[in-house]
Amino acid sequence: MTFDLEATRARFPALDSGVAFLDAPGGTQCPQAVIDAIGTYLVESNANLGGAFAASRRSDALVEQARATAARFLGCRAEETIFGQNMTTLNFALTRALGRTLAAGDEILVTRLDHDANIAPWLELARDHDLRVDFVDFREDTSLDLEDLERKLTERTRVVAFPLAANGVGTTTDAVRIVELAHGAGALAWADAVHYAPHGPIDVAALRVDVLLCSPYKFFGPHLGIAYGSAELLESWRPYKVRPAPDEPVGASFETGTLAHELLAGFLAAVEYIDEVGWDAVQEHERALGQRFLDGLPGRCTLYGLETMDGRVPTFAFRVDGMTPRAVAERLDAREIAVWDGDYYAFEAMTRLGLQPEGAARVGFVHYNTFEEIDRLLAALAEL
Repeated sequence: MTFDLEATRARFPALDSGVAFLDAPGGTQCPQAVIDAIGTYLVESNANLGGAFAASRRSDALVEQARATAARFLGCRAEETIFGQNMTTLNFALTRALGRTLAAGDEILVTRLDHDANIAPWLELARDHDLRVDFVDFREDTSLDLEDLERKLTERTRVVAFPLAANGVGTTTDAVRIVELAHGAGALAWADAVHYAPHGPIDVAALRVDVLLCSPYKFFGPHLGIAYGSAELLESWRPYKVRPAPDEPVGASFETGTLAHELLAGFLAAVEYIDEVGWDAVQEHERALGQRFLDGLPGRCTLYGLETMDGRVPTFAFRVDGMTPRAVAERLDAREIAVWDGDYYAFEAMTRLGLQPEGAARVGFVHYNTFEEIDRLLAALAEL
C-alpha cells in the first residue's frame, strides 16, 4: 500500500495550525480518532470498575481490551502488562518492588545514553539499599560501547538498564546483544522503549527483555505509561499496593489506584491508527526525512551523533555556531517551527558530550512530517 502523507496529515487536527511540529521526541500530536475515543469514553462509560451497572461493565471491558492491545503492541501476554501515570512513575514503582529482592553490594548497570527515567530510579534505589550503580559509556559516534558493558558485568550485577533508542541523540542500541550479555551474567535486562516506540515495532519475546516500559504520548496517544514484566518475574516480587486490590492478573497488582480509563480508550485508538498506517510505511518515510535533514544541515551547525540514518531514529541534537540552543529554539519558534533545547532529561549524554548546562537544540521527525517542513527548517537554520 502506498503511503498517503496528505491523507495521514488530515487525520491530525493540530497540523492545520501551520506550525511545523519537529518536536516529536518530546511528544507527538494525536489523530482525531484518539481525541474522539477519549471524549466518547467520558460521555458513555465514565465509571469505576466492578459495578453492577452498564457504564461500569463497559469500563471493565475497556480495561480488558486495553491489556489485550498492549500485549499485542509489545509482543507479550495480557497479564504481563501494567498501566500507570507515566513511564517514570512506573519505573520508580517497579524498581522499588525489585529492591525488596536486592542486597547491599548488589550492582546495577545503566548507560550514558539513557533518559534519566531509567537512571534516577536506580540511583535512588542504591541510596536506600546500599547498592552500586555504574555507567556503561558510549563511543565518540554515540553508539553504545558493548565492550565497556562486558568489562563492567560482574557476579554481583543484578540489572542492566538500557534504552532501545536514545532520546538525546537518536542512536539505537543492539538490544539483543545487550540482553544476551545481561542474561549471561545472571542479570535482568530492563529496557526503556519510550523513544523507540513511535519509530518501529516492539517484540519483547524476540528481544527477551525482562522488563520494558514505554509511553503512548510518544506514539500518537495520550499521556500514559505502559510496562511489560515477564509473568515469572512479576510473580516473584511483592508489589506495593492496597490490600483489597486483586493479585490477578499479575501485572494489575502493580497498578496503584484507579486507572485513567479515558486515556486507555485513547491508547486503543492510537494503536489502531498505527496498525492502519503500518510500520513499513512509517520507517520508510522517516528514513527519507532524516536523510533529507542530514544532507542539508548547514555548515554552521554541529551535529552530535551518527551522521547517517543507519543505527538511529530521526532524532538529531545539534548546535549552531555563536548561538545558545535556547536562542535557536526561540528564533525557530518565530518562524512557526517547534524544536526543543536543553538536555531533555538526557542528562548523562549531554554531560558526556560536554554540552551542559545549555544542552543542544533537538529536532525529531515522525511519519506525519513533510519534506517541505524539513526544507523550511534547513532554510531557517541557514538564515540564522
